[in-house]
Amino acid sequence: MVKSILLHIHDDCGQAERLAVALDLARAHQSHITCVQVTPFNSYVVGDPFGGLYASSELLDALQARDDEERERIEQRLKSEDISWDWEHADGNAADALVSCGRLADVLILSRQNKGQDDTPEPLPIVADVAIHARAPVLVVPPGTTSFNANGPVVLAWNGSIEAAHSLRLTLSFLRLASEVHIITISNDASEFPPMDASRYLARHGMASQLHEWPQEGRTIAQTLLDAARELAASSLVMGAYGHSRLRETVLGGVTRDLLSDASVPLLLAH
Repeated sequence: MVKSILLHIHDDCGQAERLAVALDLARAHQSHITCVQVTPFNSYVVGDPFGGLYASSELLDALQARDDEERERIEQRLKSEDISWDWEHADGNAADALVSCGRLADVLILSRQNKGQDDTPEPLPIVADVAIHARAPVLVVPPGTTSFNANGPVVLAWNGSIEAAHSLRLTLSFLRLASEVHIITISNDASEFPPMDASRYLARHGMASQLHEWPQEGRTIAQTLLDAARELAASSLVMGAYGHSRLRETVLGGVTRDLLSDASVPLLLAH
């Protein structure tokens, strides 16, 4: 079961959605939520030619005041919910801090980047770094998400890669609650490992699954997976992240990058 949830706390346009998903997941699994708030003081420290380091005290005070206000607001909400939770604060790089704090987490909840409708900052661009280095799956919340159905159908993207197998193993607790598990292969995506092996693996854990070979039909693999998830009414899409190097995906494009740009369904990523 998913018993330890790490929730990224940051004053951005995705915070309310991350919190809603974390609460629904915690209720479904009777989980504990650890809220992790990271203040990037290092980003506001500048050096001089003589080796000195300086930071504006007024700016640092403003950062601290903003974080304190966000913490008070989130804690008031959590106190009204019948769940277990605690709070951790870290300074420095957000991705590094979340990976460190998430060493014993069962899942880390982040938002994909999205431009807010007003002046609210967009979520930090840290999903890729966290997904690559975390030892637990990352649940990526798309904009507009108001809830998370832990008992809904789940689509598992399968291409036989090590990353796909890793994502399958790490998300067993999620798949166990799903009403249906759909294993999707793309018809022209060569697989080292047949999807039947993934189905047999789930069966040994007492879980039924359905196999689908989805035609690509001129679409990108990412779009094909999103279309499959929509047609199957999936509540989440599980996949291995960055089967190619992140640099290659950044330069040439890749499935993970495309999904992090366009996904409208929550993503469960594991590298």
